Amino acid sequence: MFQHSRSNPHARARDGQAGFTLLELLVVMAIIGLLAGYVAPRYFAQIGKSEVKVAQAQLGAIEKAIEQYRLDTGHYPTQEQGLAALMKKPANETRWDGPYLKKDVPNDPWGRPFTYKVPGVRGDFDLISLGKDGAPGGTGEAADLSIN
Repeated sequence: MFQHSRSNPHARARDGQAGFTLLELLVVMAIIGLLAGYVAPRYFAQIGKSEVKVAQAQLGAIEKAIEQYRLDTGHYPTQEQGLAALMKKPANETRWDGPYLKKDVPNDPWGRPFTYKVPGVRGDFDLISLGKDGAPGGTGEAADLSIN
């Protein structure tokens, strides 16, 4: 009838033999915090680099679509038509053979539309993403990305 406290799991908890001490929990939390402080900045830096690479890939795809539009029609989409002319035939365009992209013209990885200028400052047209900060100029992830 009498049960020894070692065979009863509830008795062990009352004796203080089971569980972790507050100090042990604090040490484990400190170690987790240090690891997170070391790993998190490296992880988020990689995310920023991948967003820049995605923006560059999108710029390249849109540039190819613009060039195909030019080959078909003999000119680039006008400033008024904008990039929408790649997906929907402009009213006065007889040689349009689009759509020139498989999906709608995407926003840049930061959720803003690409800027399209005809004529361009550096070429026949400019295609620009203002980077993470959404403002002209900048460095790193905030730098402007452009075609031409």
